[in-house]
Parts: sequence; C-alpha cells; structure tokens
Amino acid sequence: MKLDNAFQMKEPDADSRILAFRERTVYLKNEGEITFLKYHVWVEYCKTHHKKVPGLVYLFSVDDISFYLTELYEDVEIPGFMYHKLFAVRSMKPKERVFAATTAWHLYVWYRDNQFCGRCAHPFVHSRTERMLQCPVCNNMVFPKIAPAVIIGLTNNDQIMMTKYAGREYKRYALIAGFTEIGETAEETVHREVMEEVGLKVKNIRYYKSQPWGFDSNLLMGFFCDLAEEGEIRLEEEELSLAEWVDYRDVPDDPEGLSLTREMMTYFRKQREQGLNP
Repeated sequence: MKLDNAFQMKEPDADSRILAFRERTVYLKNEGEITFLKYHVWVEYCKTHHKKVPGLVYLFSVDDISFYLTELYEDVEIPGFMYHKLFAVRSMKPKERVFAATTAWHLYVWYRDNQFCGRCAHPFVHSRTERMLQCPVCNNMVFPKIAPAVIIGLTNNDQIMMTKYAGREYKRYALIAGFTEIGETAEETVHREVMEEVGLKVKNIRYYKSQPWGFDSNLLMGFFCDLAEEGEIRLEEEELSLAEWVDYRDVPDDPEGLSLTREMMTYFRKQREQGLNP
C-alpha cells in the first residue's frame, strides 16, 4: 500500500472514494472485505433523489486512488452500505482499508472539533496551500492533532507483563501504555507509566517501532524494557482491571494483524522461542 498524505487541492474523479462518519461509525460496505463508496455512485444517488452533492474535503490518496470526506444525507440508503462502528472495523479486511478508514477518521475528528477559532471564536477557513485551518480575523493557525503515546513490552526473562483495560470496549490482552506528557521524553514516559500502572521499575529501554493510530489520533511508539528489580504488582485500578506476568508460550495469537500492541506480543514470543531477547 502506498499512502500519499500530502495536501492537495484536487477534484474527485469517478473512482474516488467517499468517506462519511457519524459519532464513532463509518459508512461502508462489508461483504467479506471493506468496500468504500465511489464518487460516481454517490453523485448518481444524489441526482436520482434530486439532492445537491455535498461539499468534499480531500484527505489523501492510496495507490493513486483519492479519498474524500463528506457529510451524507440523514436518509441515505445505498444497497449494501451502512454505518459500522469503528471498533468493529478494526477486525475487518483487508487491513490496508482499515488503515484508510481510521486515518480518515483521524482527520474527520480534527475538522469536526476545530470549526471555530479558540482565540477569538471566529469561524476557521481551510487553507488552500496546506492542511491547516486559519482564522481570517486573528490569523490563528491550527494543524492536525497528533498525540504521542508509548506501548511498553515489559519483560522478565521468559515473561512479559500483559494487562487488560478497566471499563473499555476492548477486552483482550494489552500491554502497558500511556500518553507522553509535556516536557517528557518517550523514554521517561516508559518509566513513569510502568510505575503508575503496576508499581515496578524498569531498565534497558529499547525502541522497537512506531505506528500511526487514527482511532485516537495517536502516534504510538513501541518500546521493550526489562524489569529492574523484583517487586509486587501494584495495580492502577482506574486504568487496568488486570496486570500479570505471562510466559511467552502462553502469549495469544494475533487474530487482527493490525495493532502495534499485538505485534509486539507476537514478536516477544517468537524471539523467546529462538532464545533471543526482544
């Protein structure tokens, strides 16, 4: 998959894809794999139902296919298409289209939440030269929000610390994770989050890789680290319902192949199977 996320002012063609969101749902067809609404189908629907084609905002291109954001009419009915919860979309196929949907969601949330200037309350206008919103009165400029966060593979020889969230829709195993705070390095975030969530000290922090995560406007940074000293797990119950050491032989398979968290779990298991450290 080749993503071109450079800002452009361009008109859609017949095969351009249209994305629309309501709450945390996205409009698409899922019959074995994701199908996005094509521009020519949307235009034909509007003509047939004597409706004006709503405005479009260019998002990005994937393999030379352009993607646009729009708002659909409340009563829209196109055979096979419906609004799907984003949480359900993460398990759909192919994962390249899941990525397109979630990256579009990332931009949609930014546009939705930044319609007025936070300095003087005047309506923002869209820049025609870059992906930026600008106030025509006070010249305040706003760019897409990206929130850095860390995913932490805390290991102790053959074991990795696995967790489950408290009060979230996602019920599977996860790793310790958290947002990077103001004035903090990513490595300092690792130390702090492990101490806050499970009350343990770490050492030998090493970077693994990063991943854009449009579900929550994040840039995720994966790190592995070692337990610095033995100690009792002190669970942060507002964040986690469970934290426990899991032997690499018991690390579950990854059914989605989507998230950095699950990839890191699998990587740890495969490394230990070869007698290697992650």
